[in-house]
Amino acid sequence: MINEISVEGIASKIFSIRGKRVMLDSDLAKLYRVTTKNLNKAVKRNIGRFPDDFMFKLNKKETESLRFQFGTSKRGGRRYLPNVFTQEGVAMLSGILNSETAIKVNIQIMRAFVKLRKILSVNNELEKKLREIENRIEEHDLDIHDIFAAIRHLMGLPEARRVIKGFSQKS
Repeated sequence: MINEISVEGIASKIFSIRGKRVMLDSDLAKLYRVTTKNLNKAVKRNIGRFPDDFMFKLNKKETESLRFQFGTSKRGGRRYLPNVFTQEGVAMLSGILNSETAIKVNIQIMRAFVKLRKILSVNNELEKKLREIENRIEEHDLDIHDIFAAIRHLMGLPEARRVIKGFSQKS
């Protein structure tokens, strides 16, 4: 079963909430093959290992937003707001669950976080390059406009005038 867990499958369960990439306790419980209740019990017994930057509880609005994304109903759902774990929190989970499965799953999860970070890094680089190209094109547009204005001036033609629809020019 552990070999069947793909990095891509895990990456699809990583969300961005409050500016942090996190995983839901219920998704982690499925991966670790424990119940969500038992996972959260283990966390409570070791709460000192989970500061706010490792784990936090979602508020109602965040939970509803995630529920809307998944298209799940309220019926048959949870009674408590879910906990979410950052990459550091997931690493800490493998220590408190302390099973062969937890170790293997944790390795796959860490790989998914790293892969996601690389993808986001490439996207940021592409966005930066696109901005640079847009700026160059805008500069070239201004240069071309100036060239045409100079040619019109040399030929004795009037400057190109901007016509606004709905208004007529009367000389």
